[in-house]
Amino acid sequence: MEATGRTLLVLGGAFLILGLVFILLGKVPLLGRLPGDIHIKWGTGSCYFSLVTSILLSIVATIVLNLIVRLLRK
Repeated sequence: MEATGRTLLVLGGAFLILGLVFILLGKVPLLGRLPGDIHIKWGTGSCYFSLVTSILLSIVATIVLNLIVRLLRK
């Protein structure tokens, strides 16, 4: 039971941090409107593909997670 409680606490903390990151990312100017992001409009509809933003966030997440893993291994 103790291990389950710790796991739930860690997951809850991870969700808290992830929620804060999403809130803060919404306030970053130009994020989601970078050159290379595709916005298609037609009639009353539109479609948005944030390709460059996704690649940039993926690179940043990879670097951060690699640093965390390296620090935890020591």
